[in-house]
Amino acid sequence: MTMPGDTWERDDMTEQMNHTDRRTMVKATAAAAGLAVIPAALGRAADVAGTETIKVGLVGCGGRGTGAAFNALDASPNAQLVAMADVFPDRLKGSRNNLVKRGNQCLVTDEDCYVGFDAYKQLMARDDVDVVILATPPHFRPPHFAEAIRQGKHVFMEKPVAVDPAGIRLVMSAADEADSKSLSVVAGTQRRHEKCYLDVMERIRNGEIGEPVAARCYWNMGGLWNREPQNDWSDMEWQLRNWLYFTWLSGDHIVEQHVHNLDATNWAMGNHPIKCTGMGGRQARIDPNYGHIYDHFAIDYEYPGGLHAMSMCRQGDGCSSRVEEVIQGTKGRAVTSSGRARFEGGPEWTFSGDNPNPYVVEHKDLHASILGQTNRLNEGHRIAESTLTAIMGRMAAYSGKDITWEQALNAELDMTPPQYAFVEIDIPQIPRPGRTAHDEELWT
Repeated sequence: MTMPGDTWERDDMTEQMNHTDRRTMVKATAAAAGLAVIPAALGRAADVAGTETIKVGLVGCGGRGTGAAFNALDASPNAQLVAMADVFPDRLKGSRNNLVKRGNQCLVTDEDCYVGFDAYKQLMARDDVDVVILATPPHFRPPHFAEAIRQGKHVFMEKPVAVDPAGIRLVMSAADEADSKSLSVVAGTQRRHEKCYLDVMERIRNGEIGEPVAARCYWNMGGLWNREPQNDWSDMEWQLRNWLYFTWLSGDHIVEQHVHNLDATNWAMGNHPIKCTGMGGRQARIDPNYGHIYDHFAIDYEYPGGLHAMSMCRQGDGCSSRVEEVIQGTKGRAVTSSGRARFEGGPEWTFSGDNPNPYVVEHKDLHASILGQTNRLNEGHRIAESTLTAIMGRMAAYSGKDITWEQALNAELDMTPPQYAFVEIDIPQIPRPGRTAHDEELWT
């Protein structure tokens, strides 16, 4: 379990499990996965008051995991961090050294620290952990989420929640199990908990820009961190520490990062897409240290009723930056991005007022749900659908083929490596449209 570095906004391991076992599990749960479009709750964060203590376990101790733990402690004075897990001891140590600054809110001792590929199971087996934060690279989210629910834990899980259709089906099945156990689940799509987004989406639902007829969304930015391989690192360790640049770990940046904008677009459109076509490539980041992922994507998503959304994402230095969503209605359009929202080309409105830190609010909302102060939250299906929206876009770009929602959901693609161990592993080939099948294994 690790977070070897930070992405632009959020970063995002599991015991040594048999490759065939996971395939069998996800195939068996696919029928129960279902397709649920869960409308966003347009409420406001409740104050987590009283004397109830919420005990938190952190799985994944990199930059985003550490940040999420701080956010959870900020959300309530009664929240306490009681256990931590990571595959790398240096990452866990560094995170713990930061979190102990919170005094009596961080109660983690040496005995409360778990290291290794199976560390997450050891943490989740503890009776004193109420809620777990899942902040490892996205590949590991499905088995970690499924284990947390099996152990009866409430969950905060970072986006995205999978990198392949097999993982999506496992997340959907675990989300159903969370409902059966009355467990609360919140995902790290903080826009869903941000005041300016909540306000503008409510206005869109009320018809203030008319009927949504099209959308555009963007995450175009510069480059991110990169880890050079070291002589004493195996291939597995280097890929884990440099996880952004390997599709099996991150999903590629359309999944790892652009999922935020795609989630907001699905929210505004009131549904997930039914089909997409797209393109992408690798032109700026061609050094082997950048693994095998693309550096740009452009996807045309088709929604029910013949509506379309154009999606663009790019990571490259020296290029223009743009991170926002544009929802076109019959009477005007809404323009949204972190911290701001406005209408253009029709009714005049600009968000104003307090906009509390959504990274903290999402934990406040989770804690309030756990304590029964609000309706129970389970964002598992919703974030699975938004993650699959990104995955189907990647599949279309990698293959050069049109991809339907059903093809993406039911594809055999499972990027689980042959084993979870510090061994030598191949770097998959860079996908080539027209030559790479949409459900082709990326392990060679």
